[in-house]
Amino acid sequence: MRKPSALLLSLLGLLGVLGGLALPAAPAHAADNGSWSVYPVSSQSAARPYFTLWADPGQTIEDRVVVANKTARPLTLRMYAADAYNTVRDGGFAVRTLQERMRGVGAWARPAVSRITVPARGKVTVPFTLKVPEGAEPGDHPGALVALDERVDRGAGSLALGVRQAVAARVYLRVGGPAVPAIAVDDVRLSHRQPLVPGFGTAEATVSYTLRNTGNVTLDPKVELRARGLFGRTLLDRDLTRLPAELLPGQRVRLTEPWHGAPRLDWGDVTLTASAENTRESAGASFLALPWAAALVLLALLVAGAVPLVRARRARARRSAPEPPSPPPATTPSRPRSSPSARP
Repeated sequence: MRKPSALLLSLLGLLGVLGGLALPAAPAHAADNGSWSVYPVSSQSAARPYFTLWADPGQTIEDRVVVANKTARPLTLRMYAADAYNTVRDGGFAVRTLQERMRGVGAWARPAVSRITVPARGKVTVPFTLKVPEGAEPGDHPGALVALDERVDRGAGSLALGVRQAVAARVYLRVGGPAVPAIAVDDVRLSHRQPLVPGFGTAEATVSYTLRNTGNVTLDPKVELRARGLFGRTLLDRDLTRLPAELLPGQRVRLTEPWHGAPRLDWGDVTLTASAENTRESAGASFLALPWAAALVLLALLVAGAVPLVRARRARARRSAPEPPSPPPATTPSRPRSSPSARP
């Protein structure tokens, strides 16, 4: 039977560390997957780990990217430009595939050649042109220059998984105009997990929320988590660390934060405050922490105790109620007697 396969684009080493045995002339933070690396041509003053470009609408930029082969055989790679985005799962930096529609750097940048063959232990420099359209929106337009191996590794096993590998050099393009940083946090939710037996084990909770970049510049987000219980008691006060290193314009990520040792019995609210340079926004949600197993047992005991009380109360009410008066006896109507004078 033919083995099913799937095709995935694995963008490896978007900001990896180049191995010390291959091409020591490459920058120390080149994008690298162990087989080949992609990085900007170094300037006379310093090496660049990625492209940082500025342009006005209508301006054209020319630059060069280097693809270095770290293997002992030639590599044939597909070159293309792509838009960047944040993955929904963890906010990681990712780039679009060739089949996806490009709206920024992926549509504006063009490598001089679409395919290259890099000799073993060698490197190839590829010029590219980036033309910003007249109507380009101001702000940041992140993207990448991608070197893709179009060969598919079918893998092994009963379920083969086809994988294409690629390495990309990041492109941070800022188009001239007003820069508007703006962040938002919404859809805050809290889920509780109580121990089955009250008093044994710890209560756990998970706070989930959506973090959005509603502005036009890349943000370095910070998030504060605060929880308050009854009477304003502080239950939790924490600066979160599991955040995307950079939140790209127009992107959103769904994040979660565990809360170990959450209250077993309390009523309060959680508040998340997201901030970045020149922007700050808060959102929250209320919660009720209740050991449901204990609550159900208590409810059952109350119901069991209330039933006899209600029955006894009804019985007392029946005994103490006055008896209604008996109805008067019914009288039998008498027939009138005939008068003797009325006889003939």
